[in-house]
Amino acid sequence: MKKFDKKDSKSGISRRDFLGKSAAFAAGFSVLPSKVVSGLGHRAPSDKLNIAGVGVGGRGAAVLRAMKDTENIVALCDVDWRYSQGTFDEYPDAAKYWDWRVMFDEMGDDIDAVVVATSDHTHATIAAHAMTMGKHVYVEKPLTHTVYESRLLTKLAAEYGVATQMGDQGASGEGINLVTEWVQNDVIGEVTKIEAFTDRPIWPQGLNVPKEEQQVPDTMNWDLFIGPAEMRPYNEIYTPWNFRGWWDFGTGALGDMACHILHAPFKSLELGYPTKVQGSSTLLLQESAPTAERVRLTYPERETSMGTLPEVEVHWYDGGLQPLKPEGWPEGRDMNHRGGGVLMHGTKDTLVHGCYGSDPWLLSGNKPNVEQTVRRVKVGDLEGEAAHQMDWVRACKENAGNRTEAKSSFDKSGPFNEMVVMGVLAVRLQELDKELEWDGESMEFTNINPNEYLRIIKEDGFNIEDGNPTFSREYTDQINAQQFANGLIQKEYRDGWDLPDMPA
Repeated sequence: MKKFDKKDSKSGISRRDFLGKSAAFAAGFSVLPSKVVSGLGHRAPSDKLNIAGVGVGGRGAAVLRAMKDTENIVALCDVDWRYSQGTFDEYPDAAKYWDWRVMFDEMGDDIDAVVVATSDHTHATIAAHAMTMGKHVYVEKPLTHTVYESRLLTKLAAEYGVATQMGDQGASGEGINLVTEWVQNDVIGEVTKIEAFTDRPIWPQGLNVPKEEQQVPDTMNWDLFIGPAEMRPYNEIYTPWNFRGWWDFGTGALGDMACHILHAPFKSLELGYPTKVQGSSTLLLQESAPTAERVRLTYPERETSMGTLPEVEVHWYDGGLQPLKPEGWPEGRDMNHRGGGVLMHGTKDTLVHGCYGSDPWLLSGNKPNVEQTVRRVKVGDLEGEAAHQMDWVRACKENAGNRTEAKSSFDKSGPFNEMVVMGVLAVRLQELDKELEWDGESMEFTNINPNEYLRIIKEDGFNIEDGNPTFSREYTDQINAQQFANGLIQKEYRDGWDLPDMPA
């Protein structure tokens, strides 16, 4: 494993070392600080934002590309410089960093806004510290790794008055607008049951922890990738893309896709916090998300802008599982549309839509004709994903006092993301063999008592010897269930990593 001296411990391989390996980073960096131009939150619409990207090798590259023609991409940060090479080449004038903390220290005065597209477990710490510095933030979905982190980002955004956006681009699409308008105009009647699914994962899940410790590539800073999680030996199975299947770094198929698939039901029915949750899955391992999951979240009767709405159950499926086709389903029609689908069962009709809220339709075949009341997002000639990102750019340039918030600003996406990671909690606590009762305001389960314990499978073994199968499973010691649940709600960070305090 590559060793770093104390001087390099924050940023990994020195820029000098890496610059010697790639001429692509030879260009200099000079951008007029935005504070000289106009001051944060008080700029004219024609002014350009100075944007920094953290996690720029995958989704981050696509997010930044939507803004590159109109804004200044001034700094790039990633723990894997091989994976990020193409993005570094695309922005030769941007400063390059391994460690976002160093970037914030050195360039804080020159940055207006930050795009966060790292693995799930580091979203919150980067975004939270950026907001306390007065920076606008765009964070890829899922917004955070835990319930507590979602609540924190929601409150920090309100306290610091910055423009925010979660990267669930369907929020700016026409499908979610239509679903919201149909539901809130009583087209399908009262909704008491929702079924939703995704065809993910399309990356490995349900894996034993690899036993082989591999050499960390010179282009990777493993310590910075691990970030606030518990240190483990490097193996290429964890990153860059497969992080989603490992509990320490990702949230499985549910966390990856529910932010795209459940947004329309959450928004249109104004769901808030669930009161009960239950999960089940294929083999549940301590370290890796299962290959398939089912979750049921129960939302209580509640007061909304539409009056009192009844209790509703949300049923989630992934890993190849789908709801059964309802009566009247068109024969031969695939329920999976763009990676998933939703059935909203109402007393008058069933509303169906695909991932991102796309292409909604009614099972009856009726064509709704209702008043358009939801703000449409269209930025110049841009629609869809690019418009979603530029909607955030627009919000960044408006004064906080009269800003039109972006379509998935944290006041909306923070509570929504709590729904998503609550499903992850249900799956990880399924060994308690009961429906869990949830107090959303206090962020705690109310029916896990201090004397309950569980065990989780550490490794699932299978061998064939002389034609005979041998099965073996290694379990953890008994784990206090209440302490385990609390640790999933608000995880403990590794030394050297932290979060700002929760605002009152």
